[in-house]
Amino acid sequence: MSGRDELASILSRIDRRGYRAYKDIAGAYDLGGVLLFVDHVQGDPFAAPSRLRLRVSTSDAEIDPTLHARRARRVAFEDFLARVARREIADVCRGGRGSGRSGEVRIDAGGQEVLERTAVRVTDEFAELRITAGLPAAGRSVLGREAEALLCDDLPEVARRTLFAAAYGHDAAIAFVNTVENQAHLRGQLKAAGLVAFVADGSILPRHSGANDRPLRGAVPFTAPDALAVELELRHPPEKIRGLGVRRGVTLIVGGGYHGKSTLLAALERGVYDHIPEDGRELVVTDPTAVKIRAEDGRRIESVDISPFITALPHAKDTTCFCTEDASGSTSQAASIVEAIEVGAEVLLLDEDTSATNFMVRDARMQALVHVDKEPITPFVDRVRELYETLGVSTVLVMGGSGDYFDHADTVIQMDAYTPRDVTARAKAIAADHATNRQREAKSTLGAPRPRAVEWATLSAARNRRDVKIDVRAVDRLQFGTTELDLGGLEQLVDESQTRAVGYALVLMKRSIEAGSLVEALDVLDTWFDARGLDDLDPFHRKNHHPGHFARPRRFEIAGALDRLRSVRLTPRGSP
Repeated sequence: MSGRDELASILSRIDRRGYRAYKDIAGAYDLGGVLLFVDHVQGDPFAAPSRLRLRVSTSDAEIDPTLHARRARRVAFEDFLARVARREIADVCRGGRGSGRSGEVRIDAGGQEVLERTAVRVTDEFAELRITAGLPAAGRSVLGREAEALLCDDLPEVARRTLFAAAYGHDAAIAFVNTVENQAHLRGQLKAAGLVAFVADGSILPRHSGANDRPLRGAVPFTAPDALAVELELRHPPEKIRGLGVRRGVTLIVGGGYHGKSTLLAALERGVYDHIPEDGRELVVTDPTAVKIRAEDGRRIESVDISPFITALPHAKDTTCFCTEDASGSTSQAASIVEAIEVGAEVLLLDEDTSATNFMVRDARMQALVHVDKEPITPFVDRVRELYETLGVSTVLVMGGSGDYFDHADTVIQMDAYTPRDVTARAKAIAADHATNRQREAKSTLGAPRPRAVEWATLSAARNRRDVKIDVRAVDRLQFGTTELDLGGLEQLVDESQTRAVGYALVLMKRSIEAGSLVEALDVLDTWFDARGLDDLDPFHRKNHHPGHFARPRRFEIAGALDRLRSVRLTPRGSP
């Protein structure tokens, strides 16, 4: 392994030469207790930045082994270090060292959610930052002195400030990791307690704005009504905490406009992830299989049995193996429910504001006008109870416009100026006193979704003579080969690195799994991630090199992307 003098000598030698001369610095360097690995050198100052790693010995850094002793703690600690590194990069590294992205240093640290990432790796032997950096240039000429300052001085300083316990603060790390582990501990208690979610008293659910996910200052702290309050155990410190227990079954969230219905549902939607301290939702946890469902006009549907919700379409179109390139709101919502349950969802989250009205309910007057024989849609109101009693799938539904769901709900929560109230008894009394005379329209019994197998030969990420070309345009936009995927319907994607991982996970499934049903393939993928992490997602990744920026997605978003990929074919297995 070379040292600082060798790296400085190379940079001096290539100073003012053409930019491709930077290729000479690829390799490993000992910079005085900090190892620098130059894994990939960009070919142009305007190209994607170079990939570098900064590594220190865990014993030299005096890292407490309890911080990464268990998987949940390791993920949290690595997330903590990535955030420290982002702060120190902003303080130490100055940009503008030449043309293009010269001097720009970045680490893939997250937002309000704590996700498993490739940005930091901590083992018993070492701790490592995986960063990207724009190597300094004037036009397309090497700026050797600027590069030496960046690589030999600034980056080692970032590593020392980030990875050494004396710098990042042991107490701060412990507090962060314990906060995250508390959430995993709470989430692990939900099923035994008969709950699908828990919202601790004192939580701050409103966000600053639609573009800013930080907590809203001055917001009303959440307080559970006594009738719905439960106590769960924290791990750090070991004590009980009170909050709202959202029970399994059918839960309605009602109330007037702007009183916090959708805000509560949004918190439950994000509760499948852990959150950073002081987020306001760090003690809001949801069943990890919960999936948000919405209508998506125009989405693609491939070989989905939507007959529990839609039958007898005009022109005798089959709905037991339904395909379309341009779904309506109702057919898209029906398909999304079936697809989610197929791959393991045990909780559905719905908001009437983002649902197809005709899919949610048909009232008695509309039933009288349009006979059931002329209506192909079985409204969700006629299946929501059956979903739970037959398949064990719970539903949490925001509903402000129809009381027909009162008859089917186990719990009704009214949000009143962001304060929850238990109005279950009142809703049931209203349902009894004001019968709607609405007729149930389900024409068949509800069965489990049929599994589907992927015709992997139809999945291709090739573009411009490259076997795999995947780009992320935004959290909800993925360029997969020649296809641009709109993932706006997958509202629980929260990070661009998750979206990137979704694309590469599809390629990994084709190359390394390619067997059995979609569910079986996802099971194998989850086992792969648990055992090997995310480093091998990129098929062109070289072992012991920077793996690229990835954050772990859930199986539901991976399957959801596959379902929306217009080129892929899926084949039902078994009888309808």
